[in-house]
Amino acid sequence: MNYDTELRRHNELLRRAAAVRPGDHVLDVGCGAGLTTREAARAARDGSTLGVDTSEPAIERARSQAAGLGNVAFEVGDAQVHPFPAARFDLAISRFGTMFFGDPVAAFTNIGRALRPGGRLVMMVWQAAGLNQWNVALTEALGPTDGRGAFSLGDPAKVEEILTAAGFGGVGLEEVREQLCFGPDLPSALDWVSGFTSTIEALRKPGAKERLREMLEAHLTDDGVWFDSRAWIVTAHRD
Repeated sequence: MNYDTELRRHNELLRRAAAVRPGDHVLDVGCGAGLTTREAARAARDGSTLGVDTSEPAIERARSQAAGLGNVAFEVGDAQVHPFPAARFDLAISRFGTMFFGDPVAAFTNIGRALRPGGRLVMMVWQAAGLNQWNVALTEALGPTDGRGAFSLGDPAKVEEILTAAGFGGVGLEEVREQLCFGPDLPSALDWVSGFTSTIEALRKPGAKERLREMLEAHLTDDGVWFDSRAWIVTAHRD
């Protein structure tokens, strides 16, 4: 089980929305192990892709999995302050990689500088915490966790305000209602969720692991442990 498997249905929707063109130069923000970066590189066959993530282990995995793709590169860095080349990219994409900036206006301003004039931003972010069944279920089972920053871009008005202040125009949000998978079976799901940064501390409390198991079992189907979710696909362009 991994993050790409959990979000496989979301990934397809983001890929369609990004609509990478053959000559595009693409920046992937918060690329993780690089699946979205590699997919963009294959579509941008006459262009290039750069994946950036703060996790060095994730970037190491991304590099190893991209062997053979000549138009893709990966760098460890925080997109809020990373020294991207100015006006280099036609498109910036992100799959749930933009919600944790300490200063989101500064971060999107920095990303915007890396885009050519008119360059596009296409990112997927979570809607409000209470609209995401997976988060509600985890909270009911374990109590509040430290993952609340994941929903920092859930308010459309706030997103538009941030992006406008960062120099973007044409801000649009498309609702995504899709299921995510925590594992193909109960043991896999329990192992996967137990490793979340947001659940590790909560699972140290007495009875927490048992409550988590019961909650996951309630969502077990014939083809895995599934939860409803709500997200936004946010689009904008650099002015």
